[in-house]
Amino acid sequence: MTVHFIGAGPGAADLITLRGRDLIAACPVCLYAGSLVPEALLAHCPERARVINTAPLSLDEIMAEIAATHAAGHDIARLHSGDLSVWSAMGEQLRRLRALDIPYDVTPGVPSFAAAAATLCAELTLPGVVQSVVLTRTSGRATAMPPGETLENFAKTGAVLAIHLSVHVLDKVIAELTPHYGADCPVAVVWRASWPDERVARARLGSLKTAIGAEMERTALILVGRSIGAEDFAESRLYARDYDRRYRPVGTNPRFPETAKGGAA
Repeated sequence: MTVHFIGAGPGAADLITLRGRDLIAACPVCLYAGSLVPEALLAHCPERARVINTAPLSLDEIMAEIAATHAAGHDIARLHSGDLSVWSAMGEQLRRLRALDIPYDVTPGVPSFAAAAATLCAELTLPGVVQSVVLTRTSGRATAMPPGETLENFAKTGAVLAIHLSVHVLDKVIAELTPHYGADCPVAVVWRASWPDERVARARLGSLKTAIGAEMERTALILVGRSIGAEDFAESRLYARDYDRRYRPVGTNPRFPETAKGGAA
């Protein structure tokens, strides 16, 4: 018996991996975070599967369900929104499973920042503009931020910031970022990325508050950085005609001569 932790993606029911879909279809028990995971994904569950919404459950209650299912010898599909590597509360569950000697594995999912960037049709890392993306948030009731992980510290890098769970403290976000990015820095706010009721606001950092008005729902991602909407950037060397690479050798003395001769790549 195995607990299969599955990243269910950002919201759209078809933004799930084939592996994740197939695991859901193979498990007689499914535990899903009903507050964020779309119910349409439950259509992949086998007929007569036991489906449990964990949104109203405590961690102890969730683990009791898993332990009981393990004792009965059944596999479990455990669905969390987005990708499980960030802000999923998976770590504390895995720690308890290890203590109970219950097997598990993890299947990644599409993270919300990637879905938001796709909505914007944006590459967040552009040559000569920015090459780093920081996933962060502000302190909340559930989890405080470590002292060094402040918006101000991250802003000093000039990286694109993907700020989660923070639109309700927008004044704080703007105040801490403006001295480093400038009031003219491009910003986009995406509510419920990939869901049918997705909304997008594009603005400059200095006019962001006016641009989004009273729309302060927590299910929003704030993207801040010079690459958002940028047109003035260099082309990547990856596809340059004179760039010598393994699959496109260039010149009389290519870096990978065996490829130029038709050998192994």
